[in-house]
Amino acid sequence: MDKRIKESVGVLLAHIIKIDNREIEKEAPLFCKIMGEDFGCSEEEAKRILEKAMESDDNLDDHIEIINRALCEDKLSKYHLLEQLNHIIYSDRIGEEDYKIFEKVKERLFSC
Repeated sequence: MDKRIKESVGVLLAHIIKIDNREIEKEAPLFCKIMGEDFGCSEEEAKRILEKAMESDDNLDDHIEIINRALCEDKLSKYHLLEQLNHIIYSDRIGEEDYKIFEKVKERLFSC
């Protein structure tokens, strides 16, 4: 998978971890599993993506747009990405902001 798409998916998933002030060490195994199984990342690569995403203030909208363009015609992959986002959301406490982001991502992905 293209490096930019992997990073954008990583930023999206990490954003949920970041906004809820979750413990990175606790969330890293699930993040790495998702990135490995679904996006072809090694554990080392997934950890680098997570660390970079947690430290950056990237514009989430830009990353959603990258993902949207890459998956524009692939509805099944879009649904699968939403499923993975949901896994991250449910892995710890669920906040109102989590589902605002989920709905925003869903709306943007299916506006293509």
